[in-house]
Amino acid sequence: QVQLVESGGGLVQPGGSLRLSCAASGSIFSIYAMGWYRQAPGKQRELVAAITSGGSTNYADSVKGRFTISRDNAKNTMYLQMNSLKPEDTAVYYCNSQGVATMTGGDRYEYDYWGQGTQVTVSS
Repeated sequence: QVQLVESGGGLVQPGGSLRLSCAASGSIFSIYAMGWYRQAPGKQRELVAAITSGGSTNYADSVKGRFTISRDNAKNTMYLQMNSLKPEDTAVYYCNSQGVATMTGGDRYEYDYWGQGTQVTVSS
C-alpha cells in the first residue's frame, strides 16, 4: 500500500504564495510520476502540474510562470510552489502518484494513488 500525505493548503490573499507538499510512503520501488490536480466547485478535475522521476515537468497554461513543481526523490516528496495566486486558483488540490511498489513477499505491482486533497482559498 502507498499512502500520500498532503500539507500546505490554506487561505491566502490574491498575490500571495503557498507551498504544497505531498509525501509518498510505503514500500515504493520506483515512482514514474507525481502530479498536482485541482477541482473547483462545479468544475472538472484538472491537471495543474506534473513531474516525472527524471525531472521532466509540465504545467497547465493557467499556472505557467506562477507555479513551480519539484521533487525530492530521496524523500519521495513532491512540492508545488504557488506564487502570484489568483482567486481563480481556489480549489481543492489533490496529489497523485504513479509507480511501482513492493509487497511484503517481494512481488512488485504498479500503483496509482490519490491524496485526500487540501483546500486552497485565494480571497481578500
